[in-house]
Amino acid sequence: MVTVTEKSAQQYERSEQSEQYEVIVVGGGAAGLSAALVLGRARRRTLVVDAGEPRNAPAAHMQGYLSRDGMSPAAFLDVGREEIARYGVELVRDRVVDVTRGDGFAVRLAGEGRTVRARQLVVATGLTDELPPVPGVAERFGRDVVHCPYCHGWEVRGQAFGVLASTPMSVHQALMVSQWSQDVTLFLHTVAEAELTDQDLRRLAAAGVRVVPGAVAGLVVEEDRLTGVRLEDGRVHDREVLFVAPRAVPRTDLLARLGAEMSETPFGTYPVVDGRGLTTVPGLWAAGNASGFAEQVVNAASRGYRAGAAINGELLMADLDRAVAAGDVVAEAPGAAAAGMPAARR
Repeated sequence: MVTVTEKSAQQYERSEQSEQYEVIVVGGGAAGLSAALVLGRARRRTLVVDAGEPRNAPAAHMQGYLSRDGMSPAAFLDVGREEIARYGVELVRDRVVDVTRGDGFAVRLAGEGRTVRARQLVVATGLTDELPPVPGVAERFGRDVVHCPYCHGWEVRGQAFGVLASTPMSVHQALMVSQWSQDVTLFLHTVAEAELTDQDLRRLAAAGVRVVPGAVAGLVVEEDRLTGVRLEDGRVHDREVLFVAPRAVPRTDLLARLGAEMSETPFGTYPVVDGRGLTTVPGLWAAGNASGFAEQVVNAASRGYRAGAAINGELLMADLDRAVAAGDVVAEAPGAAAAGMPAARR
C-alpha cells in the first residue's frame, strides 16, 4: 500500500527549495484532492494543506457517486490521499492563518508560523453547516437527523419523516422528501403560517404532507434512536427521521482577503469564478463548496479536476511565453527541417 505523504509543519525542511511549490491547494476534501491528483500526474510540485475538517464527517456513508456509492467519507479521503502520494504530491496536516499575494502566493501555516510559496493557489476549503439551535439536532445530525434526500433518502425510505422548517424554503424540502415517504410532517417551527402561499398549501396537500404549527422544543430519543419531535406546548409527534435545513457558511475568507470579487447569493457569499474555477485574481482558484453551495462530492471532485487541468495549462503557457520573451528560443519556419535548415535554438 502506498504510504500517504503526511507531515507536521515541524517535520519539513526549511530550505528555500522545500518551501517553494508550483501549486498550493488549501483543503483536502474531494475538490482539493482531485485538483492535486491532476497536478501531480502533470508533474507539478504540489502541496495540499488540510486542516482535517470535512463537511461530511458526520455521515456514515456518501451516496450518488458512481462506483463509490455507499463508501464512507473517511475511506474515500484515505484512498484519495494514497492516490496523490503516488505522484509525489505532499500533504501537510495544518491550517492556513494568512496568505499574501506578490510574485505568486505566500501562505503562512499555523505550525510554527512556517510560510510556503506557490505560483498558483487553489482554495478548496468548502463550507460548514450551521444547524438550527434545537436540542438534539446537532447530536443526531448525520444519523436520523439529515438534510439531503439525495444523500440519505434511500436509506430512510418509507419511514416517518419530519421536516423542521427554519426558512420558507423548508416547504420545498418537505415536498422533495415526500418522494421517499408517504408519511411526512412539516413542523413550521420558526416559519409563520402566514408565510405559506396558497400554492404552497396546495402542493403540500397534493403531496400528502401534514402541516403542524408551533415551535419545536426538542427531539425524543429512545435507545439511541429518534422516536419523536416535541413541541413547546408539550405535544409529541412520533417521527423516525427529521430533515433539517442547515445554514451554509462558506469558508471563503482567504479568497476575500486576496481581493477576489465576491457575490452575495441566497446561500451565502461566494467568489465570482469562470467555468474553470478561476477567480477575478490571476492565479487564484476556487473549487468545490468554496465556489458554490450545491456541490455534492461527485461535483466537487469534478470541479477540482477541471481546476487542476486548467492550472497546468496556465503554468505551461506562462513558462513558454517567458522563454520566448527572454529570447531563449528561435522559431523554426514550417518545413525548415525537411529543407536542411538549422533546428530552432532553445
